[in-house]
Amino acid sequence: MFAYYTEAALIVFVFMTLVFLLAMLLKDNSIVDIFWGIGFVVLTLFFFFRSAVTDINRVMAAAMVVLWAVRLSVHIFLRNKGRGEDFRYANWRRTWKHFVLRSYLQVFMLQGFFMLVIAWPVLHILGSKSGGEPGFINIAGLLIFAAGFYFEAAGDYQLMKFRKNPENKGKIITSGLWKLTRHPNYFGEALLWWGIWLMAVPVVDGIYTMVSPITITLLLRYVSGVPMLEKKYEGRADWEAYKKQTPVFMPFRF
Repeated sequence: MFAYYTEAALIVFVFMTLVFLLAMLLKDNSIVDIFWGIGFVVLTLFFFFRSAVTDINRVMAAAMVVLWAVRLSVHIFLRNKGRGEDFRYANWRRTWKHFVLRSYLQVFMLQGFFMLVIAWPVLHILGSKSGGEPGFINIAGLLIFAAGFYFEAAGDYQLMKFRKNPENKGKIITSGLWKLTRHPNYFGEALLWWGIWLMAVPVVDGIYTMVSPITITLLLRYVSGVPMLEKKYEGRADWEAYKKQTPVFMPFRF
């Protein structure tokens, strides 16, 4: 039923191992964040061109993932250029015992595992015999993806522009999409994967790929996204005031 998964797992294993070797050479584990999106591009294009059938649902799903992944990787590359290793990875470099082995397993292989889980909807669409007939669900998925992509891309752009202004040094952004949610980029990324999942629903057994958006939502909201970032600002008066006024993840208050 999910025969494509074995091949996908092998691709991810080789890809992440190569990224790990490059990171060891550069002494910078944070490059894994740049290659996160590139990994999705590799998987998506491999199965897209491997497929014997090309239909509108396959084309749309592949284009959506590639668009998201390329923008994200380019954004992270430009953001990190010349800044050295990200503070999270630098801290692990200082504190971890058996650093090389732990990096391989806990950073690169773990991210590879989550890449497989999160990519499941597009892998299912591209790896199945039928990509599903376009219909209302596909249109809904496309619109939800577009909304999520806007939140992520616009949120990143607004933050980048805010930080480039010398007058904002040391300040917290509270304008634009950041007035609606403390993490518009994280919310947008979770939302767009719900849209991609909807594209997989018309495909036989596509409903099971709901594991993907559930996983990315939980990771961003409760594990590697919101908690790690907000910990940096704990105790600051401006941050505490911002927290009281602005929802943590979902925009607006319900």
